[in-house]
Order: sequence, then C-alpha cells, then structure tokens
Amino acid sequence: MYVSRPLVHPVEAPPTTDVAAQNALRVRMKDVQGMPGTPGGFALRLCQLCFAAISLSVMATTSDFPTVTAFCYLVAAVSLQCVWSLSMAIVDLYALLVKRSLRNCKAVCFFTIGDGITSTLTFAAACASAGITVLIANDLNKCGFNHCKRFETATAMAFISWFAVSPTFLLNFWSLASR
Repeated sequence: MYVSRPLVHPVEAPPTTDVAAQNALRVRMKDVQGMPGTPGGFALRLCQLCFAAISLSVMATTSDFPTVTAFCYLVAAVSLQCVWSLSMAIVDLYALLVKRSLRNCKAVCFFTIGDGITSTLTFAAACASAGITVLIANDLNKCGFNHCKRFETATAMAFISWFAVSPTFLLNFWSLASR
C-alpha cells in the first residue's frame, strides 16, 4: 500500500481565517489622472477631440488639399482620431457618471491598442504634412498660390492632438505592463 504517512510527508495545518483574510485583501492601485475613467482622462480625450477636429475643419476648408497625398493622409488620420477620441470621451464620461472603474485588463488592452494606432497615424500624418508645408513655403516659395497658413495651422493642430494622445497611450501602456 502506497499511502503517504504524516511522519514521512508532513502536512501543514491550514491557515487561520485571519491570515487568509489578510492575504485575500489586495491593495488596489490608485487611478492616475489621465487614465480611462478619470477626470484627467476625460479632459485629455476632449483636448484630443478638439484639436483633431480643428485640424480636420481647417484642412477641409481649403480647396486644394486633395491634390497632395500627405494632406489627404492628414485628413484621414485626424478623422480617425476624432472618431476614436469622441467614443473614448463618451466611455470616460459614462464611467465618471456611474462611478465605475475602467481597470479591466481587456478594456485597458483595447484602449492601449487604439491609442497606439491613432497616435502613430496622427504623428505620421502631421510629420508628412509638415514636410510638404515646408516644401511649399520655404523651398518652392509658392505660398501665394497655396493656402500655406491654413496648412500650417492644420498641421500644428494635428501635432497638438498627438501631444494630447501620447499621455493617454503611455498611461494605458504603463497600466497594462504593470499587471
């Protein structure tokens, strides 16, 4: 018979209920302002939305932006940024109103991936538009024929929108990585 005997393999006594209760309680990290579901996160989403919408509206009011691929890319990127920021602002507002935390691992992963994609697209589009704007203004000296000030304004607003997306992406990524 191969039965284990307490003398050969000692068995520990189960912990008392007080120790088990102390181990069961975990300290939850505080929500850092700028993360989803916080007032700082909601403010950053509104800033992202406002600056991307300004960039989109300024670029859309020019008649000759479709002739340059980088400007079309900027319009597409800030359009996506507007949709993403608006939807995330609605989620943040809902979480604030019903006092819910958005610290679910799957939700934070979704927010991180979305912020990473939109911030990369917005930054790339702003850089491409800045290069074309510098080419038109400084190298070709054709600002008289084009809307240089509008292109520069739209590009600057896209960069500011990217600056507002970066903290939310980094905070979400940090939260995801620290699990």
